[in-house]
Amino acid sequence: MSAQQLTVRRENFPIRGSFRISRGAKTEAAVVVAEVTDGPHRGRGECVPYARYGESVEGVVAALEAMAEAVAAGLDRDSLSRLMPPGAARNALDCALWDLEAKRSGVPAWKLAGLAEPPGPLVTCYTLSVDEPEAMAAAARERALRHPLLKMKLTGEGDLDRVRAVRAAAPAARLVVDANEGWTLDQLHRFAPVLAGLGVEMIEQPLPAGQDEALRGVACPVPLGADESCHGLESLDRLRGLYQVVNVKLDKTGGLTEALAMTRAAHATGFEVMVGCMVATSLAMAPAILVGQGARYVDLDGPLLLARDREPGLHYDGAVVQPPVAELWG
Repeated sequence: MSAQQLTVRRENFPIRGSFRISRGAKTEAAVVVAEVTDGPHRGRGECVPYARYGESVEGVVAALEAMAEAVAAGLDRDSLSRLMPPGAARNALDCALWDLEAKRSGVPAWKLAGLAEPPGPLVTCYTLSVDEPEAMAAAARERALRHPLLKMKLTGEGDLDRVRAVRAAAPAARLVVDANEGWTLDQLHRFAPVLAGLGVEMIEQPLPAGQDEALRGVACPVPLGADESCHGLESLDRLRGLYQVVNVKLDKTGGLTEALAMTRAAHATGFEVMVGCMVATSLAMAPAILVGQGARYVDLDGPLLLARDREPGLHYDGAVVQPPVAELWG
């Protein structure tokens, strides 16, 4: 009988200021941590329950606690994928099992994942919350020297003024924008040519998920990225011909196991990959560093938006994030 034991806890981390997208603002990151121990070995995973997908902290905690018996019986990642649906709860437990296996075997997670070489540092986006143009320009001016890739949260009318202001404040920065389902098809048609002229590299999730079919046949001058419309492996066939980039987030795929498989499948079917995150601590970002090794865009700036992070956390030097130390994860 395995000695594995599962502990689940909820934690809150204050956000520096507030984080605003088209759906609203928040001032703290509410996360759930799954910890699996096996004698002296401990594996951890962190997730962010997301109300947009019908999740809550209470529901995720309950879903994880219901897995305690299976964990005690020796649950592994393959069995987990059959017993839990994709989502935040499975992500926390999947990442905890990866971490536990690495600690127990002495083999780093990148080798367990089949990477050909150790993960290297990544350049991450820095996210600018949606705000008035002047405020977003000031934030861009402050960040652009150390963060050459800026991701702007947008919301609808007024967005062209926001992007123009940021471009003027940070003329050398690379820009991607994220509407978080906040645009109409008419706005996409009107905004995209202007954004292309301003050097925007990608438009993420312009339309509400479920309205994707309206994008079929649209000759957009800026590549389109699917986020809320993209969850697990089953998403890819439906998104083909609509988007050029898919945003792989561990909280959507249900963990590192499916995120790695999804990244491979996305590349094989012609998609570029963005590895993304919710606002969370370095423990949530650490497994995604492995996914980021094959990504066109990396958006793992969650800890940079917090007032405090875990210790030890990931090491960020401006936009450059280093792979995790074993004490954190993997």
